[in-house]
Amino acid sequence: MKPSISSIPIGRAKLEALLEVPDGAKGVVLFAHGSGSSRLSPRNAYVARVVREAGIGTLLFDLLTEDEASDRSNVFDIEFLAARLQAATDWIRHIGSAQGLGIGYFGASTGAAAALVAAAGDETIGAIVSRGGRPDLAGAALPRVKAPTLLIVGGEDTEIIELNEEAYERLTCTKELKIVPGATHLFEEPGTLEEVARLARDWFKLHLRSSVTERRR
Repeated sequence: MKPSISSIPIGRAKLEALLEVPDGAKGVVLFAHGSGSSRLSPRNAYVARVVREAGIGTLLFDLLTEDEASDRSNVFDIEFLAARLQAATDWIRHIGSAQGLGIGYFGASTGAAAALVAAAGDETIGAIVSRGGRPDLAGAALPRVKAPTLLIVGGEDTEIIELNEEAYERLTCTKELKIVPGATHLFEEPGTLEEVARLARDWFKLHLRSSVTERRR
């Protein structure tokens, strides 16, 4: 299966994207990169591959254009990033291979906060996974998130653990906080990124099948 290379038109911007949807997919996960990372992030690309092997589509895309990413203030503008993610979600709902599929978000760093803010305003989002994220930056949106949310943090990433624990307490949805032993912020230690991918895959397999439409049946 080769990725569909495309661009997502949002206002005057065009965001580069890689979309892969397996035949018979159960859903599609949008990857919200953070801290200036892009669709080419090797860590997110690896997680996306593991998710696709479970029969779930993935959309890896840039939340910011190259020019926008050069301004570090944009990287921490959570409302702006969330609006971009919401626009990408609207776009993918009209793509033939993804129409009718449950939608999930995988967010890293500030992208995790953007995913939570975007989901707080969209009850159709089926599941969220945060990897080494900053969910605390979602602020007042946290109690409004309905999508089942998994927070994954490295065991050696002590400052981020504390921020995730604080955000976890504010979430009122179905939720879990998983700490990966021995992992630092980027999950570069042997076996740690594989554990992230396994946890994310299982979370999406469990929750993406339950779209809002299915819940109403």
